[in-house]
Amino acid sequence: MEKLQRIQPPVFPIEKIIIPEAKSFRLSNGVPVYLIEAGNEEIIRLEFTFRAGQVKENMPLLASTTNMMLTEGSQSYTSEELNRLIDYYGAFLNLNSEKDNAGIVIFLLNKHIEKILELCREILFRPVFPETELNSLMKKRLSWYLVNKEKVQNLAVDKFFESVFGKDHPYGYKLKNEDFTVLTPALLTDFHNKNYTPENMAIIISGRMPEKTIEILEKYFGNIGTGTVNTDDALTLPKEEKRKKIHIDKAGTVQSAIRIGSSTINKRHPDYPGLKILDAVLGGYFGSRLMKNIREDKGYTYGISSSVSSFDLAGYKVISTEVGSENCRKAIDEIYREIQILQHEPVTKEELKVVRSYMEGEILRMFDGPFALAESFKSVWEFGLDNSYYYRLIEKTKTIEPDEITDLARTYYNIDELYEITVGSK
Repeated sequence: MEKLQRIQPPVFPIEKIIIPEAKSFRLSNGVPVYLIEAGNEEIIRLEFTFRAGQVKENMPLLASTTNMMLTEGSQSYTSEELNRLIDYYGAFLNLNSEKDNAGIVIFLLNKHIEKILELCREILFRPVFPETELNSLMKKRLSWYLVNKEKVQNLAVDKFFESVFGKDHPYGYKLKNEDFTVLTPALLTDFHNKNYTPENMAIIISGRMPEKTIEILEKYFGNIGTGTVNTDDALTLPKEEKRKKIHIDKAGTVQSAIRIGSSTINKRHPDYPGLKILDAVLGGYFGSRLMKNIREDKGYTYGISSSVSSFDLAGYKVISTEVGSENCRKAIDEIYREIQILQHEPVTKEELKVVRSYMEGEILRMFDGPFALAESFKSVWEFGLDNSYYYRLIEKTKTIEPDEITDLARTYYNIDELYEITVGSK
């Protein structure tokens, strides 16, 4: 039998990416609507997003609990009726509450858009927050919390955010047991009235639009009056903890969790695209330097990664892994060594070619279909940006040189400024 040769398939660079632009208009009451027409299936993705995330709460869990309770009954429907109708019309609804924003995403057949929009209006603007359901939810959340806080990786993540953003800031607040027992329907109603308002809202629709989409949106959301003006918008900037190296002892654990990083720039900064490419080289994909060193060469872990992420008030970068406790210090030393190499030795052209191919593939994935287009649109829109951000990222991916990566590593990865969080046995 003839021996088969393993030949790497050819790599074809991306010459040009054209990103469909969202059409925008406003309803009669000023609510912005963004339409992304794409796809051939009779399905649409409908998102209602509000500036009602964790950063807007004045007590822990208020934003996320308000969001989770939206489908627990409205002025016209019980919880059971809402969920039964959503199922009946073949829709799928996700509640989401993040650091800065909250809302709902619903996938539906476009022929049912009018009935689904009626239900969305009930869910978003007429919730009742029944006390029995609230108490049941908080008992479940407390149980989840008590289980998860025993895991070294969760303890490390919580301590990392507390250290980077400050224990009193919404980005960094670390939950306590008693936080799960103090919320009431009145507190949720007050938060909802202040933050789930037309002035605080945007609608993003993607897919194959049914006829009269604009008229139907106007019918159900264009006549909603303004809510209570939120006067709690004097948001303070995060304040970092002074201690840089923190260990949480967790006796008896086989593995130790490691989180190394700090606050950094967000998507609004012109260096952000270059920082994303640097992050890919360091630990942002399976062939990264950290994976090759600490997983493949040393065998300290099954996986290690780095990431750069954006919040509205700040960004952060973090290196994450779990290793055997006996190898914790060795792994940390290797992480710092890889950072120092990036700061002093230019990336080779061959490695940069691989990273460029990876980045271009990831960028293409961001626009693969109408639903991905909507998510990508939102991820820049919420920072006051548009598709020009992605064109800058594409251009930077094609043109970045090794010396620029070295400069970025020196600028944004000062080892003395990085927080080192470890959780596990001493």
